[in-house]
Amino acid sequence: MTTRTLLGTKLTHASVRQLDLDAPTRWLAAAWDDYRRAPTASLAYGAGFVIVSYVIVLGLHNLGLGSVVPAVMAGFFLLAPILAVGLYEVSRRLECGESANFEDTLLAFRRNLPGLGTMGLILMLAMALWMQVALLIFMMFFHAAPPPLDNFLYGILTSDMAVPFVVIGGAVGYVIASIVFAITAVSIPMLLDREVPVMVAITTSVAAVRDNWRVMLGWAATIVVLIGVGFLTAFIGLALTLPLVAYGTWHAYRDLVE
Repeated sequence: MTTRTLLGTKLTHASVRQLDLDAPTRWLAAAWDDYRRAPTASLAYGAGFVIVSYVIVLGLHNLGLGSVVPAVMAGFFLLAPILAVGLYEVSRRLECGESANFEDTLLAFRRNLPGLGTMGLILMLAMALWMQVALLIFMMFFHAAPPPLDNFLYGILTSDMAVPFVVIGGAVGYVIASIVFAITAVSIPMLLDREVPVMVAITTSVAAVRDNWRVMLGWAATIVVLIGVGFLTAFIGLALTLPLVAYGTWHAYRDLVE
């Protein structure tokens, strides 16, 4: 364990390693190996996200809230770390030489319900903050509630305010996403794996990102690309890309935290 002082407060975190820039490639290779070793659990978990994605999109569309879909899709990146707990459990079990089935993924939260539940609450608050901020930014530029999705996209693309709207919205989203990434990069796998306080897991995650910021910047970009591919394939690609991101995150945790 390492203790540092920040603004007069002592923060304790697990020791983290300094990694080379090729680390994300190793994590993806290990993730693909996990996928191949547990294809049924991986596909079932990923397919669940595909189905839920369609339900959410169709539900919002039927409620006349189709324009909220892009913000919800962006917000998915904030909730994904906790939603993937079952997949972290697959990697953990495979690492221990145990079998991994779909039932194991559904029971993963039982390993540390208080810690994982706390992280889930934190990420839900982050998601709620993002949705409120996204709505306020839209109203700041267009002085109205978002219209249906088809009119929303056309209105944004043809508006004189399109560029500042996208720039400011993207900047705010980047800040929120960066904070969430820093506190969750390894904290949730750590809480699944070890009996540690939530704050120790969070400070360990922040330390891992800070001390390996180039590596983690590349890993964050990889996550965005993989999940983006899942979205661009009408969510079907999530059945493959989401488990890969989750397994890669587990191996990142094992590589970064001593």
